Amino acid sequence: MNRNQHTLPTLPVRTEITDDSAVARFKQWLISGRNASAHTVTNYLRDIGQFIAFIWAERPAPFPWGSPTRADAKRFLHTYAKTGAKPASTARKLASLRSFYQFLITEKTLEHSPFSGIRPPHQEKRLPTLLTEEEVTRLLDAPVTALKVARTTCGEALPARKHFLLLRDIALFETLYSTGARVAEIANLTNANVSLEAGYCIVRGKGNKERLCMLGNPAVRAIQSMRQQAAQLYPSPTAPEKPLFTNHFGTALTTRSIERFMKHWLIAAGLPPGLSPHKLRHSFATHLLSHGADLRAVQELLGHASPATTQIYTHLSVEHLAKTYHEKHPRG
Repeated sequence: MNRNQHTLPTLPVRTEITDDSAVARFKQWLISGRNASAHTVTNYLRDIGQFIAFIWAERPAPFPWGSPTRADAKRFLHTYAKTGAKPASTARKLASLRSFYQFLITEKTLEHSPFSGIRPPHQEKRLPTLLTEEEVTRLLDAPVTALKVARTTCGEALPARKHFLLLRDIALFETLYSTGARVAEIANLTNANVSLEAGYCIVRGKGNKERLCMLGNPAVRAIQSMRQQAAQLYPSPTAPEKPLFTNHFGTALTTRSIERFMKHWLIAAGLPPGLSPHKLRHSFATHLLSHGADLRAVQELLGHASPATTQIYTHLSVEHLAKTYHEKHPRG
């Protein structure tokens, strides 16, 4: 398949848009008022830059934000959609520009938004894929089995660094599944964020918001073993400011590294290697709900702002229950 087929379609984009004072104020509000991530700010500005290029082409700033009409707004979205963009991408364009115009209305720069009342394109609800409880067990057991084999084969000659890396992977994937946290949240954990005695960690999620995540007993034991081995290799590995999970240099892991580790252990477990670490988050939520957890509690653990975002996992748990029923009930 041509790699360009995976590239999202784009419209021309203006990049010098913060020369416009309204855009500059909006950017500052995103950063300080909304506490938005750098990635979110970049996406908003790109969407606004595409609208500017579409409406005003090469006209220099400042831009007459009150001049675009509802018809102009619809034409922009329709043109973007015609390039082959997915409905979700078009909906994001609409949300970005609606937020920008709402900001201008709130600060009383404008009275009306050309994007007001425009409905986003219909999107099919896609249920996230996940691992079954048995598949999660196989994945988590894969580095444990590898460590047992290494200890049996090498005995006292097992290199300390290899020993540490295997213990780290055991602890890493136990923690991902135990907490249901995003990969970046786990990669950014420091020792100061973790209390093994109380069985929890504090992660920093979207919007720079902190939340409490629970650590089950297997994760706690795995982290303790990892730390004991790390003490033989690195100076002060449990210092509060040090990352909880490190590479062989003793520095913090990247999300890309964690994805690579998971692919390795998926293959070792005989599971599809294309599954991402985020699937453990989906599995975490679905398995909790399948075992009767309260939706509100799962929402808090996932760090979702709205219960509606968590609601999708109830569909997954119902699907699982229905599948089990039809497979196991004598007259199902």
